[in-house]
Amino acid sequence: MAATKKSGSEMTVVRGLDVARYMGRWYEIASFPNFFQPRDGRDTRATYELRPDGATVDVLNETWSKGKRDYIQGTAYKADPASDEAKLKVKFYLPPFLPVIPVVGDYWVLYVDDDYQYALVGEPRRKNLWILCRQTQIEEEVYNQLVDKAREEGYDVEKLHKTPQDDPPPQSDAAPTDTKGGWWFSSLFGK
Repeated sequence: MAATKKSGSEMTVVRGLDVARYMGRWYEIASFPNFFQPRDGRDTRATYELRPDGATVDVLNETWSKGKRDYIQGTAYKADPASDEAKLKVKFYLPPFLPVIPVVGDYWVLYVDDDYQYALVGEPRRKNLWILCRQTQIEEEVYNQLVDKAREEGYDVEKLHKTPQDDPPPQSDAAPTDTKGGWWFSSLFGK
């Protein structure tokens, strides 16, 4: 059965997201390649922690490239606090090692399973897409269902790139080889 491709601003977004259940660590199973992540990145993950205000989320994005941990920290918040849609804004400061320029992007939760173990995240321009999982690996059947869902939402799923994940995953304790947002600086020069 062929899925209908949506166009324009039509996009189904999760309603009534339980933000507290969404917190914690998510592993990137696949994503669209983008300039703000290293091309050779692996073990990429995001960790979300709800602040005491109940409205702001601390974001830690990590990836490993050439044996070094790169990371960037930011915040997320609901785009419209009065809406029940899972449309969030994420804010990072660039360059990460000398944060002076705020960069805000969209983070729309398009799907999350009932147990909050798998998620599909995108944004309205359909330029970025992530398949996330609480574990470093995902069942192929579940992966394919998420890809089908993305296709139904109008994403060009041929752009998806699976992210290599080690099991067990590397520790994220700060180490001398860590670089805060180093991949961002390298991306400016196409490396």
